[in-house]
Amino acid sequence: MLRKSVLKYLAVALCMLLLLAGCGSSGGKKAADGDKNAASAKKEDLRIAISANPPSLDAQIANSNITAQIGYHIFEPLFAMDENFEPQPVLADSYEVSEDGKEYTIKLLKGVKFHNGKEMTADDVVASLNRWVKDSQKASTLIGGSVFEKVDDYTVKMTANEAASDIITVLANPIMFAAIYPAEIVEGAGEKGISEYIGTGPYKLANWKQDQFIELEKFDDYKVRENATTGLASKKTAATKTLTFEIVTDASTRIAGAKNGQYDIVEEVPQDNYEELEKASNLKLDVTKGGTLNLFLNTTVGVMKNQDMRQAVLAALNMDDILLASYGNKKLYDVNPGWFSPEDKQWGSEAGKEYYNQNDPDKAKGLLKKAGYNNEKLVLVTTQDYPEMYNATLVVQEQLKKIGVNAEVESYDFSTFMENRADPNKFSMYITSNSYNVLPIQLTVLDKTWAGLDRPEVTDGIKAMRFADSQKDAKAAWDDLQGFIYEYGGATVLGHFTGVNAISNDVEGYEYMRFPIFWNATVSK
Repeated sequence: MLRKSVLKYLAVALCMLLLLAGCGSSGGKKAADGDKNAASAKKEDLRIAISANPPSLDAQIANSNITAQIGYHIFEPLFAMDENFEPQPVLADSYEVSEDGKEYTIKLLKGVKFHNGKEMTADDVVASLNRWVKDSQKASTLIGGSVFEKVDDYTVKMTANEAASDIITVLANPIMFAAIYPAEIVEGAGEKGISEYIGTGPYKLANWKQDQFIELEKFDDYKVRENATTGLASKKTAATKTLTFEIVTDASTRIAGAKNGQYDIVEEVPQDNYEELEKASNLKLDVTKGGTLNLFLNTTVGVMKNQDMRQAVLAALNMDDILLASYGNKKLYDVNPGWFSPEDKQWGSEAGKEYYNQNDPDKAKGLLKKAGYNNEKLVLVTTQDYPEMYNATLVVQEQLKKIGVNAEVESYDFSTFMENRADPNKFSMYITSNSYNVLPIQLTVLDKTWAGLDRPEVTDGIKAMRFADSQKDAKAAWDDLQGFIYEYGGATVLGHFTGVNAISNDVEGYEYMRFPIFWNATVSK
C-alpha cells in the first residue's frame, strides 16, 4: 500500500482553489440518415488564448504559472497534488520511508514511454531529480543537498538532506515542478535550461512559434494511469487531439475572440470586461479566488538596501486605489495583508498588518529623509502582458511620486520582464500576481532568488514550520515570518484577486487547480 508522508494539517489547505468548470451543450435531434448527433461531434483542436509567451517550457526551473500549466500537459512528476492538495503518485508506483525519515525508496511505474519512444527508467528519474534539486530554487531551498540514486531499473532511492514530514509534498509542488526528462536531455541542458521538450505526458510539443502559438499533439503511446485520483493527479485521457495555446497579448482581441467563438477558452479576462462577458450567451465564466497581487522590493542593491527606504515605500501605498485600478470591480478583489486566503484556517494571517495599506504620505516623507534619499531613480519593471500587474505598477509609481520619489516605469514583454526581474541590478521593485500555495514554504517571497530576500530569519522560519511539533506551532512560526517580511520591508501583499477565464458553452471536461487543466477537455462542433 502507498504510504503518504504529508503534513498532517494539509486537510485544511486551500481547497477553494479547485474549480471544476466543465460545461456542455445539450444534445440535438438525430439526423435523418442515422448519423451521430451533430451536437455530440467533437473538434480535434481546442483553442486557448493566453496573454503571454512563456519564458521557457523547462518546467523544473521556470518560476511561472503559464510554464507549469503548459508543462503539466507535456511532462509528469513522480507525485502531484489531488483536489484536496494531498500528494498522489503519478509516475511513482509506491514508496517506503526509512525509520529515521531520511531515505525514500520509490518504485516506478513500468512501461512508461517518453515522446521519443524510449522507456522511462531509473536512470532518467535520477538524472532529472538530481538536476531539479540543484537548479530549481524551490527545491534547493527546501531539500538542497538531497540525493537520488538508482537501485534498479524501476527503483530509485532518495536520501534527504534532513528528515522532514513534507518531503513528498515538496516533490509534488506544482510550480518549478519535479518533471521527469530523458537522461540525455538533462545531460545536454545548458545555462538557459533544456533544449528539447520531451516528457511522458499525454501531449507532446508539436510546434512553438515564439509570440504566436504553442501547439501540443496527443501522445498516442501515453500510459493512462487507471487508478489516478483527482486534480493534478487525475486520469489524463488527452480527450482532444490538439491543444493550441494562442499567445494573444491584446486583451480586446482575446475578448472579441471569446465572444465570436474564435477561441474556445480565454484566460486572463480583464476585470473591466467581467460584466460584459457575464452576459454573453455563448460563454460561462470560471471565477476563482486564486491568489495575491504582490509588490517585491529589492533588498540587495542600491538605495533600496536601506530598510527605511523600503518602509517609506510601504508607508506611501494606498491599496484600495491600487486594487481598483488593477481589477476595476470591487467584487473581484479583497484588501487583506495575508499571503494566504483569509478563509484559510491554517495559514491565513494578518501578521504585519501595521505595515499594510498605510496610505500615510507624511510618514513616508519622514522615512525618506531618515534614509538619506537624494532623488535616486527607482525602477519599477513591469509587463503589459498582464494588465493587472501593469496597472498596479502605474498607480504605485504615482503614489511614490507624490512623496517625492523619482520613480520610473520600464515595461517589457513577459519573457524580458522575467529576465529583468531576476537581476537585482535591473529593478528597484516589481509587481506580480501569484496563485495561492498549499504551504508557506512554497511561497516565492521566501525564495532568495525571486527578489533577493536572503535573511537568516527566513531560513529559520522555514525550518520552524517544517519541523514544528504541532499545527499550532507551525502557525505561530508562519505568523512570525509573515510579520518579519513586513517589518523588514522585503515585500508586501497588495491584495487578493479573483481570476476570470471565459469558457465556451461547447467545452466539457475543463478543470482548474492552480491553473487550467485541459487533458480531459473537449469542445463540440
